[in-house]
Order: sequence, then C-alpha cells, then structure tokens
Amino acid sequence: MTLMLKRLNSPVALAAFGGLLMGLTPAPLSLWPLAWLALVPLWLGVQKLGAKLSEPGRSLSGKPGQRFTSPGWQALKLGAVWGLFYHGIALSWITGVHPMTWMGVPWLASLAIALFCWGFITFWGLAISAIWAWGMTVLTPKLGSVARILVGVALWCVLEAIWSHGPLWWTSLSYTQSPHDLVILQLGRLSGPLAITAAIVAVNGLLAEAWRQQQRRYALSALGLVAVLSLYGSLLLSRPLVEPVNATLRVGIIQGNIPNEIKLYPGGLRQALEGYTTGYETLVSQGVQAVLTPETAVPILWTDPGAREASSLEQAVQRLRVPIWVGGFGQVPGAPNHYTNSLFALDSQGQVVNRYDKVQLVPLGEYIPFESVLGGLIDRLSPLNAHLQAGRPGQIFDTVFGRMIMGICYESAYPQHFQAQARAGGTLILSAANNAHYSATMPAQHHAQDVMRAIETDRWTVRATNTGYSGIVDPYGRTRWRSGLRSYETHVDTVYRRTTQTAYVRWGDWLTPLLGLLALAAWTNKQFLPRR
Repeated sequence: MTLMLKRLNSPVALAAFGGLLMGLTPAPLSLWPLAWLALVPLWLGVQKLGAKLSEPGRSLSGKPGQRFTSPGWQALKLGAVWGLFYHGIALSWITGVHPMTWMGVPWLASLAIALFCWGFITFWGLAISAIWAWGMTVLTPKLGSVARILVGVALWCVLEAIWSHGPLWWTSLSYTQSPHDLVILQLGRLSGPLAITAAIVAVNGLLAEAWRQQQRRYALSALGLVAVLSLYGSLLLSRPLVEPVNATLRVGIIQGNIPNEIKLYPGGLRQALEGYTTGYETLVSQGVQAVLTPETAVPILWTDPGAREASSLEQAVQRLRVPIWVGGFGQVPGAPNHYTNSLFALDSQGQVVNRYDKVQLVPLGEYIPFESVLGGLIDRLSPLNAHLQAGRPGQIFDTVFGRMIMGICYESAYPQHFQAQARAGGTLILSAANNAHYSATMPAQHHAQDVMRAIETDRWTVRATNTGYSGIVDPYGRTRWRSGLRSYETHVDTVYRRTTQTAYVRWGDWLTPLLGLLALAAWTNKQFLPRR
C-alpha cells in the first residue's frame, strides 16, 4: 500500500493527472475552470528537476548508462506524459472515422487507421509539452520566481505559435475556454488565442510557485491576475453591439444531413440536390438575401458548366434570383485528376462569380503527408479517387454583398487565416464544414473554434455544416443559434457586416514576440530577481 501511494505521488503520476484534468476542459465536457490549475503538476515536476540539474556534478544528459534517468530525459518524459493525456483525451474524437467499411476498407484495417491517426496527432501535440518541460528544466534553475514564470509563459506561447503554422493544429490551451468562458475569451481581441494561452500558463505558474514555496502572495497574485483579466473581458461584454448603417444581411443556412456513407455516390448526390434545392426554396420564401450551404454540400464539379447547369439547385437560383454560397469541388486548371474543395458564390442569375478553394487540407484525410513514403502503408481516408489540391493562400472572396472571410472545416483551427482576411477587408465570416465523420465531440469543438475566431476578428459568423453544429455567432462570441446534431434543418437570421479592426486584426500576434524578448532579457540577466 505504501509503495502504491508513493507511485501515485510520483512526478509522472502527477503529470498524468494534470494532463487528465486538462483533457476534460474542451467542449463538450467544457470543465474549463480546470485549465487554470491543470498545468501545476507539470510546473512542479520541472522545477524539481531543474533544482537537481543545478546541483554540483549534475549534467543534462547524465552519466553513460544513466542517460534515461538524467534530468533532461526525465523532463521530456514528464512533458510527454502530460501531453499524452491532454491531447489524447481532447482528440479522441478522431477515432470516429472508424468504421470505414463504406469506403471498401476492411474492418480491422479501418480500426488500425483510426488508431494510427489518433496516436499520430496525439504524439504531434504532446511534443509541445515535452519540449516545454525540457526547456524549463534547462533554462530556469538559476532564475527567480517571476523570471521563471515569464520564461515559462513565453516558451509555451512560442511553441504553440510554431505548431499553429504547421499541418496539424487544434488543441491550443486557449480553446479549453471556448465556448463558455466568454469573459476570458475576449482577450483574443488583443493578440489572438495566444493571449488566452499566456494567461492560463501564467496563472498555473503562479499557483505552482505558491505550492512550492508555501507563500500566499503567489496564490493571491494568481487570483489578482484572473480578476483583472476577467474585469477587462466583462467590460467588453457589457458594451452594446453598435452595428453600421445599411450593413444588415438576412441570411439562410441549410444543414443537409447527408451521411458520409452515401454522400459521394449517386444516391447521396440525389438526396443532396433534393434537400438543398428544397431548403433553398424554403429560405427564399422566408425573405432571405443569401443562402449558405456546408462544405461539399453538392459534390459535383461546379467548374464544369454541364454538371452545374444540370443541377436542380442552379435552376432554382436562376428562377428565384437569390444568391447562394454552395460547397462543391473545383478542377485545377491544367492538372487532370486534381481537384479543390471549394465554396462557390453564385449570383442572382445562377452564375459563379467567385470561388474560394480550401487552403488548409486535413492531413491523412484529404492528403497524405510524404505520400511517396506513406502512400503504400496506409489507405487514403478520402473516398475520392483523385488528388485534392490546397488552395492558394491570400485568396480574396468578394461577393455581391462585399468581401467575406472564408473558412472551410479544418481551417477554423487557424486564427491567422481569419485575421489576414479580416485585415484585408472581410466583413463577415462564412464557415462551411462537413463534420459527418466523427462523434458529437468534434462538432462541439469545431463550434468552439469558430466562437474564438468571431471574437478575435470582431465579426459575425455564419456556420453551415452537413450534420451539425450549424450556427450564428455574434462578435462577442455569443451563440445566437445552434442547430441540432444529425438533423436536416434550415434557419433564417439577421447578421451584420462589420469593418472594425481589433488589435489582433491590425497587428496579429504581437504578444508572443514581446514575451519572448522579455523572457530573453530575464534569462540573460541572472540577477533579474534573487533566486528563491
């Protein structure tokens, strides 16, 4: 019993417990207050390892034959264990791609693919906490408490910033607060999601110092920081939304609810054309000015005039004269068998006046990284017998209602994608997604991502998904309407096109470079604060 209790109280077990707590914070469980203390066990663990490293005769890599017990390796292990639980739990919805028997993939192979994807993206994410723990162990043993916290916050933000520009990104610490903690989420207006991440890491660092040193002042500092940030967010939320004159748009949403099992086959195409045509006609009768459909709502080549003109949806647009934004596929000029996942803007004549091609494709879902190596090892998860090609960054999506901000599915996780479009004059976020592959957890987290993007850019957001959750989100992140899950629905709402620019839209993530410079100054000057 004593041995068992000792193991449960070990740094590895405590790190696992902290990662478990953080894994419970994202939607739909949304136990978001836990995020403000879930990093404390990892902080304490790396501080203890750092103290060992500063002892005489200690080295980072350890003696030959004892490398895996050295402080550096132990730090990597602690960070990896914490990240394993956090990312593993938060991203467990990826296993919902199984079974893929409808695509011709055998049941066992489908299970293997789902587990591989889950393991791969979990490993990719846990690298952040592993590198952070190693860096803190190496960089901070000789620093004072405030300098150590500053370095910890800056290092975590830098790592998240790097990962957010990579091919796999979803589980920023900031999204643990969405969609419910609207007060803290307002920090995104200042410097994007990393302003929220910085606050979470800083509070955890202060609580760790309070525990380690048994000094109340650090705990009071943590509470004071939360209070100040909450006051700022509350003041923003208390202000009424002032909308520009003549900027209203009465918009309709169609949630088609076409199962993936049939979506790209003749039966699914017929159901899509019937459902979206009927939904379009219903919304027009309710006085909408424009209609938004989900990602690949009508899966035909909209760049092929013959295929487009034969669709009942285009014929309805030509008859009823209301513009529509419809999801489908486009062909890449000069590249046979290469297609784009696109949203097409049809004007009141039914003509395609603009097209947005999805930029951030899903690794392993819409393309295979290092396909020349991995292509023979894993089957493509997409049922397309073709190659999807990413769209060109920096696209401008102008419509008859002005310039829009576009995001297709996975792009919702990339804040800089929306920030750049808002800075270029986008007035309204249009978010189109499928979401049919996964469990209910993924649509809830996807909605949470779009809530953050609305706040950061100060834009109304119109979300159309295939199976849920579709929705309307205002610039403060308040969900005005959210659909059911796996249901056919139409909805009419009034939104507003805005031209305001938050600090984040103007300057992007300015906080992370500033924190990096301050942390570098603190680290180079060992006398920043007396060591404690």
